[in-house]
Amino acid sequence: MAILYGADAVYLAGHKFGMRSAAVSFSDEALREAVRYAHAHGVKVYVTCNTLPREEELGEIPAYLGFLESAGVDALIIADLGVMELAKIYAPGLARHVSTQFGVINSAAANALHLLGADTVVLARETPLEDIRRIRANTPDTLRIEAFVHGAMCVSFSGRCLLSNYMTGRDANRGQCAQPCRWKYHLVEETRPGQYFEISEDGGTHIMNSRDMCMIEHIPELIDAGVGSLKIEGRMKSAYYTAVVTNAYRHAIDAAVKGEKLDPVWIRETDMVSHRPYTTGFYFGEPGQYYEDGMYTTGADVVAVVESCDGNGNALLTQRNKFSCGDELELLCPGQKPLSFSADNLRNEEGESIPDTRRAMMAFRMPLPIPAPAGSLVRKCR
Repeated sequence: MAILYGADAVYLAGHKFGMRSAAVSFSDEALREAVRYAHAHGVKVYVTCNTLPREEELGEIPAYLGFLESAGVDALIIADLGVMELAKIYAPGLARHVSTQFGVINSAAANALHLLGADTVVLARETPLEDIRRIRANTPDTLRIEAFVHGAMCVSFSGRCLLSNYMTGRDANRGQCAQPCRWKYHLVEETRPGQYFEISEDGGTHIMNSRDMCMIEHIPELIDAGVGSLKIEGRMKSAYYTAVVTNAYRHAIDAAVKGEKLDPVWIRETDMVSHRPYTTGFYFGEPGQYYEDGMYTTGADVVAVVESCDGNGNALLTQRNKFSCGDELELLCPGQKPLSFSADNLRNEEGESIPDTRRAMMAFRMPLPIPAPAGSLVRKCR
């Protein structure tokens, strides 16, 4: 979906040293296939090697780095100086990107890492826009600056959090974060165990809860400041989220490059995916906290994915959520604005008329308002 909807590069993890241990990462053969697919579409692949490896794990790194180079990946995303040096030896053909986990927030650090072989630095999410401008002015053009523009933010600097490990035994620096910063907290008095006292008028509070970042309205400022690559959170997200957000930012970037005003429809699109209240992060000052709850909201639910479609818009689809004849839906195709239409003439695979799509993952047929390529999405707005 990232490739289909306009990404220039995708980042992913193999089965080792990635920062999202709960996600289903790529096996060796799946990773090779992912690289082949991406390259066939002119898209680069960056593999995360951004955990902080322990001493007993160092012996596994050379062979893994060698495999990644042989698989044809384009770059490694690294958060550890030792891994950076090992990559020079065992994967010399791969570009080296410094992860946001490293916490690069000034030009001195960026220049030092460039001298150590970094091709790109992914700046800390805490870096203000004016500081990015100064960093760009004080670093060589051969060093690319990448910045995070959309997705979840961490209560700790550059994600280096000890809270999860302390409270649950799950180490955030090894991709196992339990996100205790999203939990609801009360006070407990030492001599009254089991009695929970209110912190706020409404009871407990999500005192450490962060907003999500959304910079889609500020792409021109980022480009003007010298940012050369925009990073969108993708791991642990749905295919629908990936498609919608990538599509929106693709149009925002293209409009900024052409000097055109951003169509409001693409701002609306960022509300159509699961998210917490948005903020512009630290780019223009303090982002502020959101204490009400730790819940996500969304403006729409995906109800079907297009598998195939003829030139008249007659489509074969796979169900994702139930909907019925007469429901108002939206069709989202790669590179296009969403198009509203009413569900009509639903039929099962045998061609029999059906009133709704009640069976999970069922295949069905439905006319669409325009011919839609495979991978197009049908959704129902809330």
